[in-house]
Amino acid sequence: MAAAIDCFAQKGFYGTTTHEIAERVGISQPYLYRLYPNKQALFAAVVDHVSVVMTETLVTHSPTSGGGKPAPEAALAAARGAYAALVADRTILRFLMHANCAAGEPLVGQAVRRCYAKQVDTVRQLLGDDDAVRRWFGAGMLDNVVAVLGLADIDEPWAHVLTGQ
Repeated sequence: MAAAIDCFAQKGFYGTTTHEIAERVGISQPYLYRLYPNKQALFAAVVDHVSVVMTETLVTHSPTSGGGKPAPEAALAAARGAYAALVADRTILRFLMHANCAAGEPLVGQAVRRCYAKQVDTVRQLLGDDDAVRRWFGAGMLDNVVAVLGLADIDEPWAHVLTGQ
C-alpha cells in the first residue's frame, strides 16, 4: 500500500494512472485489475488503509495515567502530536488532501467519509467529548496548512502566527 499511497500523494486520483501504480508495485496492470475492479476501488482501498494507520497512530500515542483517563489538555496534546508525527513526511498528508478533492467520486467519497467517521470515533474515545473532537479537527486543519506549505521554515510574521512560533 505504501507505493500506492506515494503515487497518489504525488499526482492525486485524477493524475495517477493504474499503469503507474502497477509498475511501482511491481505487478502487471491486468493483475492490478484482478485485485481491484477499477481505479476508484483501488483508491478507496488506499483511503481505508490510511484510516487504519491514522487510528493506530492515535491510539498508540494516547497518554494513560494508571489506567485512568488523562487530563483533557494532555489527551489533546498527545492526539495533536500523534497526527503531527503521522504527517511529518507529508506523504500521508498529501494523499489525504487528494482524497478530499476526489470525494466526488462515489467509492472514494464513501471511503473518505468512513475515514472521517473512524477518526471522529477514535478521537472522541481519546478526548471524551464532541467539542474536543471539533477542536482537534480544527487544529489538524491548521497543522495541515503549516506542514504542506513548510511554514516552520519561513521566517515571516504571518507564518509565525500560523505556526505559533
